[in-house]
Amino acid sequence: MGNLGTTEILLILLVIVLLFGAAKLPKMARSLGQSMRIFKSEMKEMKNDDKPAVEAPAAPSAEAEAARRIADPTTTVTEPTTTVTDAADTRPQES
Repeated sequence: MGNLGTTEILLILLVIVLLFGAAKLPKMARSLGQSMRIFKSEMKEMKNDDKPAVEAPAAPSAEAEAARRIADPTTTVTEPTTTVTDAADTRPQES
């Protein structure tokens, strides 16, 4: 069982030609080939989905950045201090 001889294969091909006609066989073969190619690519994609994706390292959160700055006493002030005093100045500006 499962062993097909030459005569069995020829008989199957003859039945296929009689059922579908010789004109439709190339279209059917082309369609079958495209379907197999799509099926193989989808199977490969499914195998790749099982593999864990390499994720980029996450950016440090604001809390982690603040904790790092507090822990590092050598950080410097980057904004000029005049902006703080100007913001705190409540006197009316002269025009």
